[in-house]
Amino acid sequence: MRHVRAAVTAEPGAPFVLRDAELEDPRPREVLVRMTAAGVCHTDLGIQAGWPRRLTPMVFGHEGAGRVEAVGTEVSGVEAGDPVCLTFASCGGCPRCVAGDPAYCDSARALNLSGGRGDGSSALRLDGAPLHGGFFGQSSFATYAVVHERGVVKVPAGLPATVAAPLGCGAQTGAGTVLNRLRPEPGTSLVVLGAGGVGLSALMAAVAVGCDPVVAVDPVASRRSLAVALGARAALAPDGSPVPDDGPATDDGAVTDNGAAPGDGLVAALRDLTGGGAHHVVDTTGRPEMLHRAVEALRPRGALAFVGLGGEMTFDMMRLMTKGVRLHGVMEGDSDPARFIPELAGLYRRGHFPVDRLVTAFPFEEIGAAVAAMRDGSAVKPVLTFT
Repeated sequence: MRHVRAAVTAEPGAPFVLRDAELEDPRPREVLVRMTAAGVCHTDLGIQAGWPRRLTPMVFGHEGAGRVEAVGTEVSGVEAGDPVCLTFASCGGCPRCVAGDPAYCDSARALNLSGGRGDGSSALRLDGAPLHGGFFGQSSFATYAVVHERGVVKVPAGLPATVAAPLGCGAQTGAGTVLNRLRPEPGTSLVVLGAGGVGLSALMAAVAVGCDPVVAVDPVASRRSLAVALGARAALAPDGSPVPDDGPATDDGAVTDNGAAPGDGLVAALRDLTGGGAHHVVDTTGRPEMLHRAVEALRPRGALAFVGLGGEMTFDMMRLMTKGVRLHGVMEGDSDPARFIPELAGLYRRGHFPVDRLVTAFPFEEIGAAVAAMRDGSAVKPVLTFT
């Protein structure tokens, strides 16, 4: 057993509290990783809020980066000292994994969202009792993690840990939705709804492959400015205004001062910017009103990819049929991390995927401040750093 410091959630929605815990040695196909950075993702916060009480206390975190400390006896892909990025868990043996689609692994829930390993055990202990973990195969809100070898991807030695960490989930989700699923042709238009870490990763990927125009929509002015700096032709508030002073918009995009129906201005603005309708829309909000606007903003035969957490959604089927709209539900950017994360690292090193511009670093001990900054919009991608 190894002493670790972990951010523990005592009950659903409770704050992260740093606690001393213990971590088992790696099993034959597991890897012990000393954390150097861990991204904070909206998924951590959203799932934490509704996490089952029976699976608490719990350690979250699923965008880890670090160095290999030790490997199990059957591990062959990495060795002690290697810099690595941690990503979601998959079984490697089901038809989806064999076909190269581990994001849709048959055992995904058991391996990523059960509060432990697939067999129900946890590598963590707190005060001598089991501490739930294994979140997305890692629970990286801790100084060390034990991870199955399939969730460990070696990265270039010079890649900053604060860049490597987001590649494991948010960056590969956004970029992969564009590069792996939509695969847009150069010169086609792409709209991103929600300019957080996932949305801006999709935007950067679209810019990298020559989409034009690329348009972002977000209620936070600083994020709209960043989207333009990253290559967007335009960045709009959810009411369709290009700058904050053109008309107040609530967080759900409803215009409050001119009597227009919510979203009318946005749809009109997007159609205008994209020459009659977008070829592609990536929605990261998961909000029904934004998804409806996305459909209206598409041109005939356009494609809508949704990657945000959300609940049930209804569409006018005749509207979808008459426009020939293609709907894409996407998990983890359709990526095979062993292949795709090195590709993203290469794009970053060549200057085509500047994910570092999204990052605000916080010491691990300031995880509460990192969460607050994500919630109030002052940080796009908070990344915890470990000394």
